[in-house]
Amino acid sequence: MEISSRVPGFYKMSIEERKQYIIDLYDLSEEDAVQLLDQVSLPEETADKMIENVVGTFSLPLGLGLNFLIDGKDYIIPMAVEEPSIVASASYIAKIVREAGGFKTEATERIMIGQIQVVGCPDFDKAKRAILAEKETLIRAANDAYPSLVARGGGAEELEVRIINESDSKYNQMLIVHLYVNTCDAMGANIINTMAESLAPVVEHLTDGKVYLRILSNYADRSLAKATCTIPPELLASDGFTGEEVRDGVVHAYEFAASDPYRAVTHNKGIMNGIDPVIIATGNDWRAVEAGAHAYASRHGQYSSMTTWSVDEAGNLVGELELPMSLGIVGGASRVHPMAKLAYKILRVGSAKELARVIVSVGLAQNLGALKALVSDGIQKGHMALHSRSVAMAAGASGDLVDIIAKKLVESNEIRVGYAKKLMEEYAK
Repeated sequence: MEISSRVPGFYKMSIEERKQYIIDLYDLSEEDAVQLLDQVSLPEETADKMIENVVGTFSLPLGLGLNFLIDGKDYIIPMAVEEPSIVASASYIAKIVREAGGFKTEATERIMIGQIQVVGCPDFDKAKRAILAEKETLIRAANDAYPSLVARGGGAEELEVRIINESDSKYNQMLIVHLYVNTCDAMGANIINTMAESLAPVVEHLTDGKVYLRILSNYADRSLAKATCTIPPELLASDGFTGEEVRDGVVHAYEFAASDPYRAVTHNKGIMNGIDPVIIATGNDWRAVEAGAHAYASRHGQYSSMTTWSVDEAGNLVGELELPMSLGIVGGASRVHPMAKLAYKILRVGSAKELARVIVSVGLAQNLGALKALVSDGIQKGHMALHSRSVAMAAGASGDLVDIIAKKLVESNEIRVGYAKKLMEEYAK
């Protein structure tokens, strides 16, 4: 089915018109259409099975990132987020990148890591040798603990051993076994934890030590996804700024983030502004992805920019984002939450690898959107224009009055709840 992510005027439609457009575009089943049209995105009886002590549900706005062309394929991307301007910014930059040929992506194999911590070994070097001597046996034992994964083409593939804090006290000295597992299309937490726990007694026997932790690592640096884009400067020109000025400003802004952790934190938060909403919409663990991404940004010894921006020989702006992606498209909330299931039908991704490639493309777009605004008009112009609607509602506006008050706030350049309330009083007279 050919689906275009270019939907001119989508933002001008009413919510009902947008929903019907998506229903028609994807030829959604009656059940899926009802889910999209229903005001209850997560039934309480489902929520009660997902976590403990449920007293209700908490909704986020679900928007659609448009215009994305990734590896020659169009994607409409569900994004669950409360902050104004994120969806608009991602869609705007995706349109620019689309005109430049779209995003290009790649991803490594889906290798996640399980860790087994051993302490109290009489001889740590001897313990390490003992583990490595039985490496193949341990890998087979791990796979025996989860045969269904092996049947799907995955499973434990490699094992390494590290000794850390060798010169410290007995409480700091430890041996760490790393089990590398191809989790296929699953995030793999339960798989890896099961495998690690099954190996613990054997590891204790081989090392004469005591096993404490046996759990996955969310630092998935063997499950990477990378997105790149190349943009001619003329596509970056806007509002009195030449494309070359915007291009150079973006590179200077990147260099700032690459050199200064204080700037890097805010720079990278902007990247996660794009990534987290897609993770949430697809029912994945956004905390795991966040933790892994920030760790990866520190891999060279200093917290730095997740993206890189440069100028090639032809004068084009070149962007790149590579991050670990501990996510899946099977299991967990991704196939339990009704809206997450619908999100996958809209996304049309066939594997966890493909989802990871889409997500880093959104992160790269979001970063460029923020940097382009910062080096030209400033971040507040577009953001506050969209934020004005939230301010109007916070002041008590509803219906058509929201847009009327929001417009007055922008025109006056006073986007404050206090001023919005004053305007409300004037309209009430």
